Amino acid sequence: MKPNWTGVYPAVTTNFFADESLDLDTFSRNIEAQLAAGVHGIIVCGSLGENSTLSFDEKLLLLETAKKTAAERVPVITCLAECATTEAIRFAKAAEQSGADGFMLLPPMRYHSDDRETLHYLHRVADATDLPVMLYNNPVAYKTFLSIPMFRDLAQNAHFESMKESTGDIRYLTDLINAFGTRFKILSGVDDLALESLIMGADGWVAGLVVAFPAETVAIYELAKQGRIAEAREIYRWFYPLLHLDIGTKFVQNIKLAEAATGMGTETVRQPRLPLVGAEREQVLNVIKEALAARPSLPKL
Repeated sequence: MKPNWTGVYPAVTTNFFADESLDLDTFSRNIEAQLAAGVHGIIVCGSLGENSTLSFDEKLLLLETAKKTAAERVPVITCLAECATTEAIRFAKAAEQSGADGFMLLPPMRYHSDDRETLHYLHRVADATDLPVMLYNNPVAYKTFLSIPMFRDLAQNAHFESMKESTGDIRYLTDLINAFGTRFKILSGVDDLALESLIMGADGWVAGLVVAFPAETVAIYELAKQGRIAEAREIYRWFYPLLHLDIGTKFVQNIKLAEAATGMGTETVRQPRLPLVGAEREQVLNVIKEALAARPSLPKL
């Protein structure tokens, strides 16, 4: 199912049992809840999905489970976040065989590549299959910045159809649109910049807190696209303390705690991550509890 890179694409978590084995039933139930809320695609094995802790076979199993659950209702995208070019190509080919509808492709992990190396890597991996690719630009987390000159090079490759814009600089989105028009679909990748990005012309939202609050996330997107900005802003302001949980090194633990609090998942993470404890956990729980106590009624879309 070909993605059109428009709408809300949840970057779903990977659920684990207490022994850190995959909890595929909870994983599937969360995806079903996303689909019921009206999301437009599913992304598995991303940063929020604890990609770096998953084995090759586990990533394929999660992809296959997501495909079975989605049942062609929406496209299923898998993340490509590898250290070696050959390993990324190997996984891309295997994922294509397992039914992936596209990739979210990160620059090389661990090694901070220069522009020439980054472009070489991205082209090599994208050209390994016939599937479309969403480029992931997140220099805050991964140090490698995809500049406008680099996007000019990437624009020559038809595999690159969209980008996840996670620079954290809302001005960059307008620079990208001015430079490329509609060549790339642009999806906001920062939860607490999403409405601003949609208002400024983003085509979609790769969302994190959606895994705990799918209906509210979809409502903000749909209202923004309908021009009902005041209504979208009201929900967004309520959502904002929760959306801040998507920022920082413990965003996985934060969001999984929100999933657990809303009955959408569990807070179990895979080591080296550990669940939140003590005052840190209480602080996040207070944010979640305050939001749940004031949860808004959603307008008709």
